[in-house]
Amino acid sequence: MENLRHLYTILQEYQDKKEKRILTVLKGPHAGEKAFFAGDGLLWERTGQGFFTEHREEAGAIRAEGQQELAGETVFCDCLGEAKKLVICGAGHVGVALLRMALLLGFDVTVLEDRPYFADGARRAGARRVICDTFEAGLAEVPGDEDTFFVVMTRGHRYDLICLEKILGKSYAYLGMMGSRGRSALVKKKLLEQGFLAGQVEDLHAPIGLGIHAETPEEIAVSILGEIISVKNGDKKNSSFSEEQLELLGDGTDTRAKVLCTIVARRGSAPRSVGTKMLVLEDGTVSGTIGGGCVEAGVKEKARWLMQDKEKQQELISVSMTACDAEEEGMVCGGVIEVLLEKC
Repeated sequence: MENLRHLYTILQEYQDKKEKRILTVLKGPHAGEKAFFAGDGLLWERTGQGFFTEHREEAGAIRAEGQQELAGETVFCDCLGEAKKLVICGAGHVGVALLRMALLLGFDVTVLEDRPYFADGARRAGARRVICDTFEAGLAEVPGDEDTFFVVMTRGHRYDLICLEKILGKSYAYLGMMGSRGRSALVKKKLLEQGFLAGQVEDLHAPIGLGIHAETPEEIAVSILGEIISVKNGDKKNSSFSEEQLELLGDGTDTRAKVLCTIVARRGSAPRSVGTKMLVLEDGTVSGTIGGGCVEAGVKEKARWLMQDKEKQQELISVSMTACDAEEEGMVCGGVIEVLLEKC
C-alpha cells in the first residue's frame, strides 16, 4: 500500500492548510479510486483509471462533507479540519490539570510560563512545547489562527492583561480567562479603556468554563474543556485523523496490516459524526473510535476479515443501531451508519 502511505505522508505536511479534502469513489466502476485536494488543486491521486484527473474541475468543486454524485458514481468527500491547538498561559495547578486532560483529547498543547520551576512542571506533565519566557515574548512565538484556543490563567491580573492584549491582536477560535466575576469585570473594563472593540471584549469567556460549581484544579479543568469542546464542535470542522493515526499510516517501517474504518453516512441518532475514523491493525491495536460497544466490535471483526481477503481492497458496510437492535444489545443509541473499510 505504498501509494496510500504517500497520501498520509502528504497529509502530515498539509496538517495546517485550509480546505483539505479526500474524495473516494464508494460505488461505481471506479470504486476505490481516491484523490486529495487542497483548495482548488489536485495534489494526489491513487493510481488507477484516472477518474479524478478526468473529472478534475467537477471534483475540485466538491466542498461539502458526505456523499455526492460525480459522473454517475457515488463519491465520499471527507473534509479535513486543521489540528486543534490549545495555548495555556500559566502553568499553575489548574494549568497542569488542563494540560493533562487536553492531551487526552488530542489537542496540540503549548504552555507559556515565565517561572522555570512551573515550566518544568508542565514538561513533566507531558507538554510537548513549553515556552519559558516573559508572556510577551512567549506569545510572540505563537501565531494564532481560527483553530487555536487560548486560555489565560496567570498568577495575577497584571499578567492576564499582558496576555489578553497580545492575544486580542491575533486570530483565534476561543479566548478564555480564569478569575472571579469581579476580577473578570475589572479586566474587561481595562481592555475597553485601552480601545479594544466591545465585541472582542464581550466574546472573552471570563469567568472561564461551564457553570458546574467546580472547586478542585481537575474539576475546573473539566469545566474549561467542556466550554472549549462546545465551541470546537460547534463549527463542525473537526480533524478526522488523529496525530497517532497519521503517524501509523505514514510509517514505512510498520509492516502490520491496517484497515482504516471511516463513517461515510449516518441516519438517526448514531453517536459519532460523518468522517470519524478508527484504525485497526492486525495485532489488535486500535487507534480512535467510531462509537464503541458491540457496533464497533462488529466493524473491527469486518476489518480483520478484509485484511485476510487477497482480492478486496475496500468494503462498504452498513451497521444498524435501530431501536430494536439497540434494545437487544442494551444500547442507548439508534440509527444506521455506513462505514468504509480500506486496506492501508
